[in-house]
Amino acid sequence: MSGQNNTVYLSLGGNLGDPARSMGAALRMLDADENALVVVVSSLYRTPPWGKLDQPDFLNAAAEISTVLAPHALLDLCLDVERRLKRVREERWGPRLIDIDILVFGDRIIHESGLEVPHPRMLERAFVLAPLAEIAPDLTVDGRSVAERLAALDSAGIERLPSGRDWWLT
Repeated sequence: MSGQNNTVYLSLGGNLGDPARSMGAALRMLDADENALVVVVSSLYRTPPWGKLDQPDFLNAAAEISTVLAPHALLDLCLDVERRLKRVREERWGPRLIDIDILVFGDRIIHESGLEVPHPRMLERAFVLAPLAEIAPDLTVDGRSVAERLAALDSAGIERLPSGRDWWLT
């Protein structure tokens, strides 16, 4: 990788097929890209559906990556990985094979078409903050740490699975 490295945090999730396998494949594809390096990945979390409740539980994880890509180029890479894994966007908050969201991109604040960073709803969602707090509890978003923000949310039903942090490598 050349150029300036940016520390980026991603949220991954899915609830169709084998979400752990899909998320692992997505992380391996990102890591295989010459412009991205997966630094650390959270454990897997089983989380109840959010927004649309009549669907299976989700698996969620967070990852820290280092990249020289610009924000939109990283978004394009994430969308390409979703496409390669057969992600179909049909229904908002609906069931999905894989979902990759950019949560934080260095210290940048971005409000552009198709990309908002920090992710506009991440601070309301325990299923995003629980795995993120595992790998970056002191990360400050909008003036407060991720761990503080998670403590203020209802995290009922969110279960950290005994996957460890290397589950994505297999």
